[in-house]
Amino acid sequence: MASVEQQNREIRWGIIGPGGIAGKVIKDFPYVPNARAVAVASRSQDRADAFAAEHGLPLAYGSYRELIMSDEVDALYIATPHPQHRDLVIATAEAGKGVLVEKSFAATVAGAEKMITAVREHGVFAMEAMWTRFQPAIVAVRELVDSGAIGEVRQVQADLGVNRPYDPADRLYDPAQGGGATLDLGVYVVSLAHYFLGRPDVITARGSLAPTGVDADAALLLGYDDGRVASLITTLRHQTPGAARLTGTQGWIDILPRFHHPSAFVITRAGREPERVELPQTGGGYCHELIEVTEGIRAGRTESSIMPLDDTLAVQGTLEEALRQLGVRHHDDDHAL
Repeated sequence: MASVEQQNREIRWGIIGPGGIAGKVIKDFPYVPNARAVAVASRSQDRADAFAAEHGLPLAYGSYRELIMSDEVDALYIATPHPQHRDLVIATAEAGKGVLVEKSFAATVAGAEKMITAVREHGVFAMEAMWTRFQPAIVAVRELVDSGAIGEVRQVQADLGVNRPYDPADRLYDPAQGGGATLDLGVYVVSLAHYFLGRPDVITARGSLAPTGVDADAALLLGYDDGRVASLITTLRHQTPGAARLTGTQGWIDILPRFHHPSAFVITRAGREPERVELPQTGGGYCHELIEVTEGIRAGRTESSIMPLDDTLAVQGTLEEALRQLGVRHHDDDHAL
């Protein structure tokens, strides 16, 4: 139980990894009550200084460890490549700070397990940055599903692909940086399926590899012993609509593109006309997950009920099994700090 002082305090945020996604997320802090971004860390002091100057941050560190150990921050947002997450999160937990970790949570299941053990042992708030679950449209879809509006959900279909021309120097094609379609894009379609169907009993994956050995595209079929199924597609080779459909015994819901940060959905109930619902995100859409973590820390919680760590670990397991079938094996970075 959080003290009154803890419940009333402002949460000071630091950012580890000043890349493209961090540059988008930081712009949403003005929409987050009781939170303020104050610091950034990079392995390059020049990059940290440039990011701090661009976004008005008073503190810039030339090493990740300096920021993790700083008394000037209460929570960290980790936006580095997946293989670096394990050691950064463990160090953050040991420093007693809350943490929001970009998806995929880790490069491996073993890494994710160690991260979760660390944050639980130290009693700090930790969450995967699956912003999709916090989008207003997805929140409303979940409420409709839970109310039985389309009956029992029996099928989930989702696709997410981008046209990313092959470049061996690109992070998404670099195995050392956890590249490939599955960890970067597939995590969205898999997390959606887990959110509405749960952990699958059978996982079947087919796809193709880039010359560097990472997966360029993948199709996943998730099967459940009671006959439910999820059909999921992800690729770096071409743009896809980015649509999702939940089909139930009494209707279906189309989450309109792009489903991982939608502003609208259409619900079709059996015997009724389709109904379109508009629920745009606030800001860039990242503030919703930032609010979840900020309020969780202020309330003295250690996990989100919407994106709990057990869900994150289950998704990581599905991703790793799919990658195993595709012939891809990732590794955690032993030199992240």
